Amino acid sequence: MSLAGETSAVRTAARADAPPLLDVAALRKYFPVRDVWQRQVGWLKALDDVSLFVRKGEILGIVGESGCGKSTLGKTIMGIHPATDGKIVFEGNDITKLRPDKSRALRRRLQYSYQDPGASLDPRWKIRRSLHEPLVIHTELSADAREKRVRAIMRSVGLPETHLDLYPHEISGGQQRRVGLARILTLQPTLVILDEPTSGLDVSVQATVLNLFLDLKKEFGLTYMFISHDLSVVRMICDRVAVMYLGKIVEMGAIESIFSAPKHPYTQSLLAAIPQIGGRKVTDDFWLEGEPPDPTNLPSGCRFRTRCPLAESRCAQSEPPLIEKRPHHADACWLSA
Repeated sequence: MSLAGETSAVRTAARADAPPLLDVAALRKYFPVRDVWQRQVGWLKALDDVSLFVRKGEILGIVGESGCGKSTLGKTIMGIHPATDGKIVFEGNDITKLRPDKSRALRRRLQYSYQDPGASLDPRWKIRRSLHEPLVIHTELSADAREKRVRAIMRSVGLPETHLDLYPHEISGGQQRRVGLARILTLQPTLVILDEPTSGLDVSVQATVLNLFLDLKKEFGLTYMFISHDLSVVRMICDRVAVMYLGKIVEMGAIESIFSAPKHPYTQSLLAAIPQIGGRKVTDDFWLEGEPPDPTNLPSGCRFRTRCPLAESRCAQSEPPLIEKRPHHADACWLSA
């Protein structure tokens, strides 16, 4: 299957007027900062007033530098990290503050694929047991019915059934990712959060895995939140993209709009660094230097202003809101038109 040919079909799958499958409003996740005596001395604002939505059938990309809050966003939506404030509505149900026993039925349809698939598999268990476990916890299927589903899912992710009798360390990293996907798909989810799903893989294996994501999306009617630092992959596979910086979304919109006409200076610099065909990089417009500020001591106003060569005095006075200034394209910059 051609990845390029499949991408165009994927981008027409989600109706623009469809109600959100996932709706996140003003989400915050603060971690306490403690000194050597375990006294709280501040907060690390990993997520700060993040709002977004995902429609059924689409792929939303989440991009940004390491430490910007991408993975924390996915884990907070999933419930791995409890939200400090805000609202998470999934399939019309508010799951923000639900107790584990109340949210189990809902969260089985919302699944998280870890960045390191091997870490999510018990090294003492054979793959068969790892795939049966979620079905034992979340369903009342008989052993025969579980085995039938597990074997069918293994075929769907392109692995031979003989791998069910292997341990995680006996298969490759790419195969571990497939097993991780198989484990998720046994519960028949509607939304899958993919955290850096192609990191650490050879280019040829990346292409195979991306094709697999698109095949599974079509076969199982999936919706993806695609967390990645690889902008080339995001451009290839996603419908929309949200750009994060220090716990906030600074730009969000349709993939073509963001990549052809980025408005926020941070997005512009990130896109200028994308490798080009022939091994050449566009460096004329790449001016992003240094590290982001300390997230426990954020600058006043726009938190990107300390690295922005366009910053003005008003950028230090108040934080710019994320506003849709053109159709299906929002940014948080005082200077954008």
